[in-house]
Amino acid sequence: MRQLSLILLLACAGCSAGRPDSRPTPDAALPIAHVVDRESKTVVGIASAELLTQIQVELGDAACDGPQQCHSIAIGAKPCGGPDGYLAWSSKRTDLKKLRPLIERHASARKQENLRNGMMSTCVFETNPGATCEAARCTLRPRGSGSLPDDDT
Repeated sequence: MRQLSLILLLACAGCSAGRPDSRPTPDAALPIAHVVDRESKTVVGIASAELLTQIQVELGDAACDGPQQCHSIAIGAKPCGGPDGYLAWSSKRTDLKKLRPLIERHASARKQENLRNGMMSTCVFETNPGATCEAARCTLRPRGSGSLPDDDT
């Protein structure tokens, strides 16, 4: 469902980018649109949405054989600072050397979008829930589970 939402978002962005009344933006003429990511309830722009799609491709299915292969990583950027949230990933299938630059570019895009649009937030700090292996897939631990998070890579 999440991937379908992002695909539809990107398709809509392509439609609006060609309108004659669209103004070019400083960021390589990327169209600026805002959508709400249904899972995280976060307002995102097109540039960060495209990077999020690339991140999801890199994460793949997050398959794991045990919790030692599961990690959590901060993603995005809130206007007050700190990440929008966290994603679970598996060292079994994902190369951190490929993932980290995408995560950093996504955070930078979110910061630029926040500044450009004068975004504000409640400044609530998102804590790292950590990740574990459930049903052979890395998932974020439930908030308030009482267990300490793994390394935030």
